[in-house]
Amino acid sequence: MAHLKHRHAALGRGACESRTRCIVARAAATFDPANVVKGIFKSSNGAPAAHGADVAKRVISDESKYVLHTYARAPVVISHGKGAKMWDVEGKEYIDMAAGIAVNALGHSDAQWFAALAEQAQQLAHTSNLYHTQPQVELAKRLVENSFADKAFFCNTGTEANEGAIKFARKWARVQAGVDPYDANAVAPYELVSFTSCFHGRTMGALALTYKEQYKTPFYPMMPGHRLAEYNNLDSAAAVIEKGKTAAVFVEPVQGEGGITPSKLAFLKGLRELCDEAGALLVFDEVQCGLGRTGKLWGHQLYGVEPDMMTLAKPLAGGLPIGAVLLKQHVADVMNPGDHGSTFAGNPLVCHVACTVFDIIQNPTFLTSVEQKGHRLREGLKRTMGNNPHVKEVRGVGLLVGVQLDMMAGPVVDAARDMGVLAITAGKGDVIRLVPPLVVTDAEIDKCCEVLGTAISKVAP
Repeated sequence: MAHLKHRHAALGRGACESRTRCIVARAAATFDPANVVKGIFKSSNGAPAAHGADVAKRVISDESKYVLHTYARAPVVISHGKGAKMWDVEGKEYIDMAAGIAVNALGHSDAQWFAALAEQAQQLAHTSNLYHTQPQVELAKRLVENSFADKAFFCNTGTEANEGAIKFARKWARVQAGVDPYDANAVAPYELVSFTSCFHGRTMGALALTYKEQYKTPFYPMMPGHRLAEYNNLDSAAAVIEKGKTAAVFVEPVQGEGGITPSKLAFLKGLRELCDEAGALLVFDEVQCGLGRTGKLWGHQLYGVEPDMMTLAKPLAGGLPIGAVLLKQHVADVMNPGDHGSTFAGNPLVCHVACTVFDIIQNPTFLTSVEQKGHRLREGLKRTMGNNPHVKEVRGVGLLVGVQLDMMAGPVVDAARDMGVLAITAGKGDVIRLVPPLVVTDAEIDKCCEVLGTAISKVAP
């Protein structure tokens, strides 16, 4: 983005500019993840020893007995990982093309990630937000100075980030309307607009914006004030974005859960204009497409359109729970102490690790590699799967890739897992979703493409 206010120096280049960067360097010299692992497990190569099918069966049985059944889990018990590979308790190796649903951006057991975690863990993990901590400020500074935003708010997940953005938008709309925001009887715009195939989370506010009815119906009634428009259809959006009614419009620049569908340039630009005309906020949900996943630092950089707020989460701390809302000053100005909060959010442990993750990903060379790997993955899938009549399209940007089928994708994903590649589904269950660690190698990409080509040939010749 041409107007970025500041870009931090790449790791290892020049003098350290912050305590956080110095900590990472010291930690890398002090903590050796391999030695720690060898001290815990028995195998000579530093990896946990394989245990056999009996251990897997016991874990799966105990999970069924003790854990609330809200997930349809694959019959695999993961033991450990390194880079873009994982192993189960029986010792079987997998290429991880799911990355914890686009979370493990640096893969598994990254040395710099581990060093930052260990260094901060022995100093300070949590204080709540009653006190100042340096790692939170360091992370906020990185996010603000490398984006459109003026302020950052921290939370713990993507759905929490969207909940925060909903609250910020509604209070902003009340202030803009000139009413006392704390007057329960005051009337102001409050409607929120989202789009078909969107996913914004499963808590009650974010869930009201989310498209799939089966996620919502058991928990009716939903939060009032939601209107739905067709994704990538500007006329449909214009019909529901109204001055005096709409507080904010939520949209994913690239839909993830909904089927790996990029926005059209005219659509995002048009939404920006419609929001400006209606006096509404434009909110980009980049929980899945943000922080390097598209080959750009932020997904909306593909379009040159800026939001008023942006929500982040999945990759930001490389596997630790974190969320964030980035917002412009005119939105930040309406929020007062006590308007919103979180006990765990922005704690020094997670923020310190997130600083390390951010510094690695924001490097232009790293981002270029993501773009190149994404191209290799899409072209490889077209080569190995494109001739199958059930494959309708290979699409996506960067390492956010989907294969659209004319059938349910689950059987293909299952077959690929049996052959050592972990993928997930999206859309209506008819899209194979590939969101690997951003450090996936060319060889791993090529193997993934070959396996998926074989898998679909077996399931649907």
